[in-house]
Amino acid sequence: MTARLRRTVVVVPVHDEEDLLGPCLAALREAADEAGLPVDVVVVLDDCRDGSADVARAAGVRVVEVDHGAVGAARAAGIRDALGRPDVAALPPGAVWIACTDADTVVPPHWLRAQHALADGGADVVVGTVRPDPRDLTPGQLAAWARTRVPGRPNGHVHGANLGVRADAYLRAGGFAPLAEHEDVDLVDRLRADPDVVVVASDATDVVTSGRAVGRTPGGYAGYLREAFPA
Repeated sequence: MTARLRRTVVVVPVHDEEDLLGPCLAALREAADEAGLPVDVVVVLDDCRDGSADVARAAGVRVVEVDHGAVGAARAAGIRDALGRPDVAALPPGAVWIACTDADTVVPPHWLRAQHALADGGADVVVGTVRPDPRDLTPGQLAAWARTRVPGRPNGHVHGANLGVRADAYLRAGGFAPLAEHEDVDLVDRLRADPDVVVVASDATDVVTSGRAVGRTPGGYAGYLREAFPA
């Protein structure tokens, strides 16, 4: 029987995102207020050389500093820190939900509440959808992207900017690998290989991610937009 959730941890890897981190954390604060469960937000500063640390600390979230230079390692470090805190470690792993997003992403107010509802319905993993910030795209790019979306039908693409997983399933799968990109796809592939893990793709938790053409990883969402919808 699936354990009912009792706590959520949100992990945000950051590499030089002082301009976008503030809106990300403000949106997470609102989502946490609506979550209906205790929520811990952990920002992982990975080799940051800008003012990201000041932004994170001003927001009052937990900060972990690493110098991995790899988003997979940063996500793993944040989750390890969150799950190791005494009040979280005291809970059964199946009662802890791990939500992942990115520093260039703004989540909706219902983001965590919607993930919790899917988890309480039996999901161990929620693969959420991503929309590019329309302010970053030309009208032609935005129209081309819109043609790829069918309202109400999630495309099933895996994005670390919008991913949720029950802690017991995450730990059993071995967690995020220390990859520079595609760490999200790698983890979900391992989770899907576990016959006891229920993976649900949903567009009920859409997030808005920067539509910039050059991101913080060699490929990632920026690379996808750059290749699929050239200006």
